[in-house]
Amino acid sequence: MPHNNYLYQTRDIKFQIKEWLDINKILSLDAYKDYYGADDFDAICDVNYKICRDVICPANKDSDEIGMKHVGGNEKAVISPDVFKTVYNTVIEAGMGPQFGDRQVEGRMPLYWYAPILEMQTGASPAMVMLWCLTQGATTVLQYNLSQELQERFLPKMYSGEWGGSMCLTEPGAGSEVGAVTTRCFPTDTPGLWKIKGQKCFITTGDWDGVENIIHLVLAKDPDAKPGTAGISCLVVPKFWVNEDGSLGAWNDVTTTGIEHKLGIHGSATCSLAFGENDNCYGWMIGDGPVDGRGKGMAQMFQMMNEERINTGIFSLGAFGAAYYAALDYAKARVQSKKSTDPKGPSVRIIEHEDVRRMLLLQKSVMEACRALLYSSYYYIDLSKEAATEEERELAEDFFMIQNPLGKAYISDMAWQMCAEAIQVHGGYGFMEEYAPASLARDCKIYSLWEGTNFIQSQDFTGRKFTMKKGEPFKKWLAEIGDFIANKKTPEFAAEFAMMERAFASFNSIVDMNAAWTTTNKQLKQLFATRIMHAAARVICGKLMLDQGLLAASKLAELGDSHFDANFYKGKIASVKFYIMNVVPEIFGTEEAMKAADTSAIDCPEDAFM
Repeated sequence: MPHNNYLYQTRDIKFQIKEWLDINKILSLDAYKDYYGADDFDAICDVNYKICRDVICPANKDSDEIGMKHVGGNEKAVISPDVFKTVYNTVIEAGMGPQFGDRQVEGRMPLYWYAPILEMQTGASPAMVMLWCLTQGATTVLQYNLSQELQERFLPKMYSGEWGGSMCLTEPGAGSEVGAVTTRCFPTDTPGLWKIKGQKCFITTGDWDGVENIIHLVLAKDPDAKPGTAGISCLVVPKFWVNEDGSLGAWNDVTTTGIEHKLGIHGSATCSLAFGENDNCYGWMIGDGPVDGRGKGMAQMFQMMNEERINTGIFSLGAFGAAYYAALDYAKARVQSKKSTDPKGPSVRIIEHEDVRRMLLLQKSVMEACRALLYSSYYYIDLSKEAATEEERELAEDFFMIQNPLGKAYISDMAWQMCAEAIQVHGGYGFMEEYAPASLARDCKIYSLWEGTNFIQSQDFTGRKFTMKKGEPFKKWLAEIGDFIANKKTPEFAAEFAMMERAFASFNSIVDMNAAWTTTNKQLKQLFATRIMHAAARVICGKLMLDQGLLAASKLAELGDSHFDANFYKGKIASVKFYIMNVVPEIFGTEEAMKAADTSAIDCPEDAFM
């Protein structure tokens, strides 16, 4: 049966949010200081945990086995099991849904508190979390780009969860090449109002029967648009027209033509949409209209895409975190084979076997490293919006932009690998659908594909992120890692700091080769882009993990071995050591392959791929 037993744990989440990251710095910011104290996070985390355990996760069986169904028509074209509405309404009523998108309301929570909420929800059901998360992302674009009048028309019911939202980029002939979109928009006699005609596909939560309306953000080109992405505009196109007073009007000629039959996340409707088949679809231009064939659509949509990319990292973490906790639970109960040190003794639980412990600690260490990367990135978002000085806001924004493709791509790649490790811990039973890792593996694969494939993320990282603002932010980001490695050494982690010194030197060599290839050999730059991105992720994750290890060692020394929390800190130290000594060294292989300028993948004749 699909994953429906919630085993997620919150101790490391609370450690990273409250003990490691400087919570007092965030809560002293003007936006939060009058509303929250450090202990409020515990209450919010615990409420979310109970919703995940008692409401979301038990519904995941229906999410996977029944899923969304396309029935056609203009009203409720996509229907869901009744339990979906219960889950959705519970999340909305608890304030754990699209309300996070309102970044102007007083009393809003810090965004880095949103990360663990979303992580735990995904760990409960990777599909159902999409029902409210896409809406939250859409509100980001509308909040910062729509006129006040249109904000008042659309946003309140999106924040309340009465209406859903979607992002409509992809078309049958325009996936990663967004500039190839053929959807068209035509001006009308009403300023700001445009007629829409075109088709979109792979639209997550493009339709479903749990909300009264879907507010689509649609990329389109006007008749005079420049070629490529420069000519793209973004429009807000409701499924049902929204009157000036916020009430619903007539159907807006937005047709759900079908939903995709997918490997995983069956409980999330992935829709094909037709706009204007009857020549009667209209939408509002977001911001100013195109000028001389140049639109602002891509810049506007990237406000949502940047958010959805880091959210994808969180989805990935939640999915493979749930797989890890399932594997851990299984390993503690499953009795099989003798211990290597006692071949004539009784059979023991498999957690006592060396290779199983290796697989478990690999999953645990990667989970905690990925969590550190993501939480620190969300922390940067908070500072970029709310810090007191422009200098601090700009630096935080720069560091977030550098880490965002790592958070999306590295962690979604790791999700697939770690779910495989969780399956392996289960042995033959891991291949059975009645155990959680099977469905979680199916669910998590999408994360490396959507919101820009991971290769696109690697191009962004090794290109724009290395060179933005003449390369100064990337130099600062690297310098911060180097300063930490050079100045934080302790005897307890001597071997780990030595490994990080070697890894950091290796990564700097990788950076230099990438820079040289930018002008001398673009094929090699493309060939190694994904591996360079993974190397960067391992460097920053190694640094963040060492920082956590230092804190954990200090806490353990203070509390002593007899303290009830001692085993948590010992586990943290073990995770740190394992990640640095076993995962970080993969950087060296990338460096050696780059030094060899291995072009075998390029040189292999096409007909030789047989």
